[in-house]
Amino acid sequence: MTIIFLIVVGYLLGSIPSGLIVGKLISGVDIREHGSGNLGGTNAFRVLGVKGGLIVTSADIVKGIIPAYIGLIWMGELGAIIAGISAIFGHAYPLFASLRGGKSVATGTGVFLVLMPYAIAIAAIVFFITLLTTQYVSLASLLGALTLVIASIALKESAWKIIISILVVIFVTYRHRGNVKRLLYGTESKAKLWKRRF
Repeated sequence: MTIIFLIVVGYLLGSIPSGLIVGKLISGVDIREHGSGNLGGTNAFRVLGVKGGLIVTSADIVKGIIPAYIGLIWMGELGAIIAGISAIFGHAYPLFASLRGGKSVATGTGVFLVLMPYAIAIAAIVFFITLLTTQYVSLASLLGALTLVIASIALKESAWKIIISILVVIFVTYRHRGNVKRLLYGTESKAKLWKRRF
């Protein structure tokens, strides 16, 4: 029963459509109808500007922290993993937003802040360096996710944490499959996240 509870709680918390809520409150728009059509923080920056983007990204990170922490309290490391993965899945396929969610980078960051704070800190550094030097959010996200796996191994995290980081990399890559194609063909758009459209 505990496992089922953690799955349900994680998924429901992850399903809270931060981008949709903030977009409606700040600008009265559905951000899925603009930009990339994504509910995540990157599209929120594009459509809503810095303030809206920061709010959405912060909320999405919290959506990962809370269920993972609940799982940690209830069932230890495995509980945090179960609830955290459910939240990541919920963010990508939200019950409250017609299963049209984000790419789970921010929510995944929240989960790993609970599970592996040092590894995610290293991954975040790689993310920001890549973003600043290339201006590709997708590339920064992918390299950050890959760095998380490498850091988890280097820091000798538990086998469960290493396995879950590998699974998350695979999932994040899948969610970025369109971006990967555009990066390979040189057609990926560079970040212009500071310009608010509404």
